[in-house]
Amino acid sequence: MKPPQQPDGRVLRRDQPHELRLDLPSTHAHGRMARRIAREFAESEGLAERECETLEFVTGELLDNAVDHGGGGAALELKDLVRDVRMSLHVTVEGPFWSVRIDDQGGGDPEHIRPLLDPPDGVPDLDDDRGRGLFLLAQLVDELEVVRSRDGLGLAFVAKRRCTALE
Repeated sequence: MKPPQQPDGRVLRRDQPHELRLDLPSTHAHGRMARRIAREFAESEGLAERECETLEFVTGELLDNAVDHGGGGAALELKDLVRDVRMSLHVTVEGPFWSVRIDDQGGGDPEHIRPLLDPPDGVPDLDDDRGRGLFLLAQLVDELEVVRSRDGLGLAFVAKRRCTALE
């Protein structure tokens, strides 16, 4: 479904946010599927190609993070999950902004994660084997925050970005 267009062909931006919500098993297979759905949603909302690519990339990385560190135990397929662990995806497009929220069920404390997003000295610890991915994602968006998940069982990452261009 193509978004409504003005007579000159430009996409009309809507005042109300348009949303995509998915509740998924915490596996990489479901993450791949959700990433593709998020991309198609962004395209249907009229985001420019570059914005769709960025949204898809950010969504995929946050979903992979939820599977690997948010209770999914790095499960590849549904059969690899040792218990029913869920993750949720919520994407909104509102005016010239988009946001992605991923909730997981892996416990954790937002206070331990925040320094990875915005290191005190401005640069991640290069001697650490892990922890640079979230820092790099934060560079792609205007805002990346970590909070408690809605169900209280884990963490939620919220990425927000102002679109550089609309189609």
